[in-house]
Amino acid sequence: MPDVNERSRIFREMCLKADTDRDKGLTTPEDIERFDDNPYGSDEKWQILDVYRPKSAKGEKLPVIVSIHGGGWVYGSKEIYQFYCMNLAQRGFAVVNFTYRLAPEKRFPASLEDTNTVFAWIKDSAENYGFDLDDVFAVGDSAGAFCLSVYACILTNPALAADFKKYFEPADVELKGVGLNCGLYTTAGADESLDAYLPEDPHEHAEAIRMLDAVTHITPAFPPAYILTANADFLVDAPAVLTPALEKNGVKYELKVYGTKESPLFHVFHCDIKTEAARHANDDECSFFRGLM
Repeated sequence: MPDVNERSRIFREMCLKADTDRDKGLTTPEDIERFDDNPYGSDEKWQILDVYRPKSAKGEKLPVIVSIHGGGWVYGSKEIYQFYCMNLAQRGFAVVNFTYRLAPEKRFPASLEDTNTVFAWIKDSAENYGFDLDDVFAVGDSAGAFCLSVYACILTNPALAADFKKYFEPADVELKGVGLNCGLYTTAGADESLDAYLPEDPHEHAEAIRMLDAVTHITPAFPPAYILTANADFLVDAPAVLTPALEKNGVKYELKVYGTKESPLFHVFHCDIKTEAARHANDDECSFFRGLM
């Protein structure tokens, strides 16, 4: 069997081809203003972000959506997610689209450290970009949903936040709501794709497994969640472990499985903004956010 580096290389090539085909022909919408390549950390290649805003809201404070991209912990960038994120911005949000350090080159907790640094950057940059800090939301898909579910726990569970303080001080920001899209929410039975992200040291590996198991760290303070999946997604059953934890803690959520037997939908279908299914799903998620404002 190929080692983790070779598996990551093959996966990256496969995903890049699929995503390039998906977005072929797309350009920046005329109604979107974009602010590209802002550094949020010291790594000039990986710690950079874009901000997208509707031109019609120039000078106005807007609710914020932070997007945490997917890619199996080993793939992805803000360039791959730019059209999806600008599509969200067209719904009346300021959208922050960031690149983070990838595994296996950078393992746990790199992506969470970068996510935390982005949220700190948002607070510091609110005046410059018209961010309404009273209405900060986040979306993540696949591995990005995994990351977001853990990060939301860090912000709302003091015990978990204390565990992470050896790595970073949680940003002083409140998540008004989260969109958990086609994600994984537990480390129980973690497959080999997560091995690329987990520490290689056995003790650190076991500790990371515990700290990353979002469903065990949810408290009543966890933000309201829109949970989106697809009937032909290989992770379609993943919310089955998440929703009981939300219900147990009285957390508001909506779960929607998109697709029909006649028209099945697949993993991260909502990122293919050319489709009616994606428009419907993204409308629903943004409507859920507006209902929290």
